[in-house]
Amino acid sequence: MFRLEKVFQNDDNFFIKFTNILKFFFLFILIYVFSILENNSIYELSNFYLFKNSIFFEFSFIFILINFLNSVLLFKSHKNFISFNKNAIKREFFILITSLIVSILTVNYFFNFIISINLIFLIIYLSIGLLIILKFNKIIYNFLVDKNIIQKNIFLIGTYKSIKKILIEDKNKIYVYKCCILIDKNIEEVRKLRSQIKIPIFDKKEDVRSLLEYHSLGQIWILKDNEKNLDDMINLVIKFSVDILILNFKNPELNVNYINGRYRYEGYEVSRFYGFQLLLKIIIDKVLSLFFLLLASPIILISLLFIYLEDGFPLFFTQDRTGWDGRRFKIYKLRSLKNIKFKKTEQVQSGDLRLLKIGKFIRRFSIDELPQFINVLKGDMSIVGPRPHMVEHDIYYSNLFKEFLKRHKTIPGITGWAQVNGFRGPTKNSELMRKRMEVDLWYLSNWSLFLDLNIILKTFFIIFKHKGV
Repeated sequence: MFRLEKVFQNDDNFFIKFTNILKFFFLFILIYVFSILENNSIYELSNFYLFKNSIFFEFSFIFILINFLNSVLLFKSHKNFISFNKNAIKREFFILITSLIVSILTVNYFFNFIISINLIFLIIYLSIGLLIILKFNKIIYNFLVDKNIIQKNIFLIGTYKSIKKILIEDKNKIYVYKCCILIDKNIEEVRKLRSQIKIPIFDKKEDVRSLLEYHSLGQIWILKDNEKNLDDMINLVIKFSVDILILNFKNPELNVNYINGRYRYEGYEVSRFYGFQLLLKIIIDKVLSLFFLLLASPIILISLLFIYLEDGFPLFFTQDRTGWDGRRFKIYKLRSLKNIKFKKTEQVQSGDLRLLKIGKFIRRFSIDELPQFINVLKGDMSIVGPRPHMVEHDIYYSNLFKEFLKRHKTIPGITGWAQVNGFRGPTKNSELMRKRMEVDLWYLSNWSLFLDLNIILKTFFIIFKHKGV
């Protein structure tokens, strides 16, 4: 999974900015093509010298700059592309015309720009191009939604009245309502709701963790129509890693943060991992993972050979682990334990009799972890993040520590802030796990790309300093 849906998880502001960059680039290309075709044939399009000597050279840069300033200054940012796109034609043509007027006056004043009939043709040409851009942006957005790349799978919690209101009024296909919990559930209301909508309906006695995992939910919406049940609704889901938004039905006019321009919301428990910073993290992960896999491939192949010679197949070890939002994935490691039956949840300790001879060596230098770069390429893991634990351990420790599952508010990592702060290796007791959890939660609250790079550099020193098991 490429995790693009997480880039867009809180709002569509990043997508809107991205499409604006595409718009500026495309408008520049249109002016470039027009300036050459004005006096030359199509075969001269690659001749940049013709463009540089045309009357549109200075004009093109000034026009793009003014268009950019108009886009930023005249119109506030939007958090929803569909509502942003409603008045896109009117808004963009206003920006286009004002940008053209200011650009022509500016270039005419500083560069003796010659105003001719060709300017009319340029305006028509750019207008047609702008319509194509807007249509293309909409096609891209719908494609991403249809392919489930940026869909937001929603879990609704609220009263019969509030859930019915959301499901009937909100037709935006970006929000896919997977299931709901009725706080004031009774048989009659369930029958009414099921006759109107086609999603599973549960009560507050259900195992919420199983619902989140089964439906691959990305957000929880708590529908607040009064203060009476708010604390109960929050307590139902506060321990889980999925983002929690509180939609305010009581004061919809307070439209600061909004869903579809209608419902005000508060980001009660929202991950920091979204937007352009997350996209950069994903790109860095992919590039570095390919680099490290290529660099380490001789070491991996030699280790595989020694594993085979000592204990035969299988060469790799796979196990279910918990990922972002509690979704399970299979983690890959080089096998370091003997091919015998043993309790899977038992952590490897120093001097463990289950260890292969080669297993001691590859665990000492974390060579057994190298195949996890494949998990990073697949999108299940990141290079830096909280280490993923066995599913059984997550269930056990989540019953001990209320905030334990919040570690899953990001992609799990090969290394992490806990590992470079003395919490690498097995956790021998609950107190050690609690301390590791607190360090991981600090990372989630203070994450930045610079912190990730710092952790990667520290990891190299710790691998050779720390005696693994």
